[in-house]
Amino acid sequence: MTITLNGAPLQTGATTLADLLHEAGFGPKVATARNGAFVPAGLRASTPITEGDRIEVLAPMQGG
Repeated sequence: MTITLNGAPLQTGATTLADLLHEAGFGPKVATARNGAFVPAGLRASTPITEGDRIEVLAPMQGG
């Protein structure tokens, strides 16, 4: 299926948000949203991914 990940189209076989994060190489310390709604870390494994979903993943930045 095709979804949008951080603004770019992506073909994926993932069925949950947790699967998608693993497939895309993201670690656990990120913030996630599906179709504009925040998804807490504890719900990612039960959050389904469907055709056309818009997923945003934000990783913390370090610096000063």
